[in-house]
Amino acid sequence: MSRRILIVTAVQAEADAIGRPNGTFVVAGGIGRTNAAAATTAAILSDGPFNWVISAGIAGAFPESNLSIGDIVIANRCVYAEEGLETPDGFQNMAQMGFKLGNFTGNDVPVDPWMLERLSAIGTVAPIATVATCSGTNEQANLIKERTGCVCEAMEGAAVVHAANRVGAPAIEVRAISNTTGNRNTQEWDIPLALQNLDAAIEKSINALWNE
Repeated sequence: MSRRILIVTAVQAEADAIGRPNGTFVVAGGIGRTNAAAATTAAILSDGPFNWVISAGIAGAFPESNLSIGDIVIANRCVYAEEGLETPDGFQNMAQMGFKLGNFTGNDVPVDPWMLERLSAIGTVAPIATVATCSGTNEQANLIKERTGCVCEAMEGAAVVHAANRVGAPAIEVRAISNTTGNRNTQEWDIPLALQNLDAAIEKSINALWNE
């Protein structure tokens, strides 16, 4: 059986930027964690099997992340930013609460180590936060950055990788920086550049996985 890659984006513009490379199945699954997990699971069950799964799209860089708009980030872990408990003493993640989200510890969904090794030269290797509420204030951006230790945020990656993990499919998240986070009226954006660079990064990722 030939090798195949499932690529899950949030919106059609991201899917269109990537196109339909040979050996891939590209899905625009919708925005947010529920859409991402459902679309990933449905694609694997109805159109799989797939050798690898990539969550792909654009992301917002946190303050002092040393990222520029257009940069590529390869996740070494995908972090659920909001699953947990707010207490008078601060935020507790799932591990601190004594619960598990899956076959991993706390809120950090692991990416596939082999995929990470193959893709590590394509961009900055760092953790990526998965949020339900994007950071449109300086306070929120700094809060999520400090809570997760991540360099950027998006809304689907952890859910895609989590869903793939549940059915034993190796997965990773690849993002192109489209904007800064923080106060909404001072954010900087360049979505066309991010989509262009995302396309190039996915092409490199496919080649890196094929040429094992």
